[in-house]
Amino acid sequence: MNEVSMVRIYLTEGQHQLNDLMARLHDDYRVKGVTAFRGIAGFGQSGTMHSSSLLDVSLDLPIVLEFFDTPEKIHAIVQDLEDDIKPGHLVMWSAQTT
Repeated sequence: MNEVSMVRIYLTEGQHQLNDLMARLHDDYRVKGVTAFRGIAGFGQSGTMHSSSLLDVSLDLPIVLEFFDTPEKIHAIVQDLEDDIKPGHLVMWSAQTT
């Protein structure tokens, strides 16, 4: 088993951060794995509900960006991203790969 650190960043489509973060994680940091999830509903600290339905397709839905790599690499990436991510919108934890 290998020790890794997982990171999850909470965004909304309206912030227009996804493409930049994906490019940085792929091109600059070369992390081992990245997945972006588009939510169908959610709300954050502001309490504003973001949701979609068949009749009303929102362009401001929740997005979760999740990635992992070695703890040392993740620590450096998180420090670099701190100014670009709102406080409380990034969580990380230790995990193991097999």
